[in-house]
Amino acid sequence: MPNKTIGIIVNGATGRICSTQHLQNALVPICREGGLVVGQDRVMPRLLLVGRDGDRLAAIGRAHDIVEWTTDLGAALADPGFDIVFDAAATHQRAATVGKAIAAGKHVYCEKPVATSVAQARALLLAVENSGRAAAAVEDKIYLPGLHKLLGLAKSGFFGRVVNFRLDFGWWVFDGSEVPCQRPSWNYRRHGGGGLILDMVPHWRYIIEDILGPIARVVTASWTATPERVDERGLRYAVDVEDSCAILVELASGTCGTISSSWATRVRRDDLLTLQIDGTEGSAIAGLHRCWTQTRQETPPVAHFSVNVDLGIDYRAGWSEIAPAGPYKNPYRVGWEEFLRHVVAGAPLRASFAAGIRDVALAEACHRSTEEGRWVKLDAHS
Repeated sequence: MPNKTIGIIVNGATGRICSTQHLQNALVPICREGGLVVGQDRVMPRLLLVGRDGDRLAAIGRAHDIVEWTTDLGAALADPGFDIVFDAAATHQRAATVGKAIAAGKHVYCEKPVATSVAQARALLLAVENSGRAAAAVEDKIYLPGLHKLLGLAKSGFFGRVVNFRLDFGWWVFDGSEVPCQRPSWNYRRHGGGGLILDMVPHWRYIIEDILGPIARVVTASWTATPERVDERGLRYAVDVEDSCAILVELASGTCGTISSSWATRVRRDDLLTLQIDGTEGSAIAGLHRCWTQTRQETPPVAHFSVNVDLGIDYRAGWSEIAPAGPYKNPYRVGWEEFLRHVVAGAPLRASFAAGIRDVALAEACHRSTEEGRWVKLDAHS
């Protein structure tokens, strides 16, 4: 039986990421399995759902056997029975929500980005450090099976000296006129904290740096491929943020690579997200779940191509798939278990709030590069 309870305020509980990944795939399973083992203790989360729509909160609560919910965030923050605030509400509200949580003496765990600017994020970090409470950011993608395998290859020295890399991400998001848009309209509005760079580049930061090392500088081009969309009420609106970007990245090691991201691309590759790394000793390419390798010895000699005749070469044939290492936990659950162990027992915290600041710094560097048309350095101390 659980011998400790920890109260968690789940703000933005009706959002897709929060209701599916953080609740359905992470916190609720921990509760239904009798809590989380932390040292000699078994810790049971006590969940309080917070959002703007009471009916939707009640429905989510019924679906997951969660009895406590409220539309009053202030009242939730004032309740001493809850030690942690998790925020997954709209991006433009995050800094204010996190600031209130810190002022209320809560530990903080939040979705990306941790703020809409580095200045905001640094102010929040200073406040949480002064409070003596814990704060962390979600870094789920590195725990995806495919990328986890790629990380293992890098740690083992499989690649030798890395010579380049390429990350490709995205799919076609319909504009809502004939087929419903798969993403909420605030993602495409500046006042809502939208834009592909602020939304996704924070994730690319920790993936690249965890696997390959620190980013030194970037040069970026961004654009709006779909200038008009239809919102949830059926009203047409102008998109005033980018939905596509291309980034040239130089690492501190001197290695360069590219990141291509778009909500306006039709998928014809191995997965929605792929990351290929090429090195002197071998190459590997990973998707969300699978990872393939080709060693130096397995690399076929490509002498030429013919403009007149299709040589019919299957360039995928010389790659070997890495076998699964066993069942993988949901990446969001991994993050939650790490954060709870940190709060309860002081276990090491991988995805700190400071790491979240560096995520925002990379997004800011990409925006500056787009506006100024030049390379922008990423501060090593961001």
